[in-house]
Amino acid sequence: MLNTRITSNVEFSHSTDFEVHRNWLAITHSLPINQWYTNSKSEWTLDYPPLFAWFEWLLSQFGKLVDPEMLKVDNLNYASRGTILFQRATVMFSDLALVYGVREVGKVYSTSFNNFAVFSFLTLCNIGLLMVDHIHFQYNGFLLGILLIAIAEVSKPDQRNIIIGAGAFAVLLNLKHLYLYVAPAFIVWLLKWYCLRSGNFFLRLIHLGGIVFVVLAVSFGPFVTQFPQVLARLFPFKRGLTHAYWAPNAWALYIGGDKVLSALWKRLGWLSMTKTATMTGGLVQEDKLSVLPTPTPLVTFIATVLAILPALISLFRKKQYSLKPSDFLSCLVLCGLGSFIFGWHVHEKAILTAIIPLCALATADILNARVFMILSATGHTSILPLLFPQNLTILKITMLLTYTAASCVCLPKLHKHSLLQLHEWLYIAALPLVTLYETLIHKMVFGEGLPFLPLAMTSIYCGIGVMYSWLLYYHNYLSDQIKETTTMAKKKR
Repeated sequence: MLNTRITSNVEFSHSTDFEVHRNWLAITHSLPINQWYTNSKSEWTLDYPPLFAWFEWLLSQFGKLVDPEMLKVDNLNYASRGTILFQRATVMFSDLALVYGVREVGKVYSTSFNNFAVFSFLTLCNIGLLMVDHIHFQYNGFLLGILLIAIAEVSKPDQRNIIIGAGAFAVLLNLKHLYLYVAPAFIVWLLKWYCLRSGNFFLRLIHLGGIVFVVLAVSFGPFVTQFPQVLARLFPFKRGLTHAYWAPNAWALYIGGDKVLSALWKRLGWLSMTKTATMTGGLVQEDKLSVLPTPTPLVTFIATVLAILPALISLFRKKQYSLKPSDFLSCLVLCGLGSFIFGWHVHEKAILTAIIPLCALATADILNARVFMILSATGHTSILPLLFPQNLTILKITMLLTYTAASCVCLPKLHKHSLLQLHEWLYIAALPLVTLYETLIHKMVFGEGLPFLPLAMTSIYCGIGVMYSWLLYYHNYLSDQIKETTTMAKKKR
């Protein structure tokens, strides 16, 4: 009902992503295939993998029945009432994948009806998805639904389900390539859960490789002659370390530290006034820091690998008899968080890749629930600046408070145990104040001055919470593995 209420208000802001997807509808409907990844009539060029391009083409076949004008490449920034209603309806319809994914994950990870009910609420009523998809405008619910389907299928012991799950994840990668960040968790899990179990290692490995090859062939086959151009669109490293609005991760803290050092260096006369970083300019571009070394794509790649490696090694070293699906899902969450924290040009909404799978684990035990409460409150707060129009201020703060309060009531009641420590409660309690400063207080104090300060403060404060959640989750994950190994060793004695 909330979803319908939000999407029915067509007067809500039209983000740039709304025009992005309208333009992709026009490109895939009006142009031949060989121009899909070369057309640059609009600045919002097609930069998703081919299967998503075909998804847009499929939607355009229905779109022409609503308003053919939306499918003309020259109609830049076209937003008729019919176009708005149609595009919002496609998001709602595609969310059926999320509903099905929740159902399938619940079969594997929910041990009771209460667990499943809370998991369903945390996922289907997730305000991050409501904000990003149904107000801002994207298809994250659809993509995360396919991720949940893949998780559910590969978590089952039956070989047929595992093959289906591997195929679903291959499809997901060809819909949005940024899910490559959680691919290592799938690879290690499939090796342990499927290839190394009950013999026939090479035959099973060939099965998995064959599935991936078929999906890649179907996806990229029609674009084989344009392969370099497609890759250039998919991996645009010239966009810079961070997005225009910094994602709340390690690099936000790093850039924030550079700003502080820059001001100090200037006061001490160690830095010229001309050497100033421009990462607060609100532009998507390559920039250099003033004092600290500027990270390169290679540096962020190495940092990401180092961040996820302990989780992958721990999962791979698990004994077959002690291996369980929750080990895989925990590893996947850590991969999602590690890549979000240290990845190149990460968007703030990518935090949902960790939050949504964690919903299933949050209903399983106290430690997962504790991390979820901190991470979800922090991650959702960091998404709020996407809804920048003033008429959305009350709505977004109300949504944040309602979902956070509901989570803080449901999870402790489910586990019959308090979850957060005092300093964690205090941190979460300050999150709405950060949003109030970003939307109201800053202009009251500074007027139009220091325009990027409220966004920087949001990124840095939320970045602290994300980093804390990641470290806490890693500590819990590795501690459990060590305890389990110690227990098994004692039993053998």
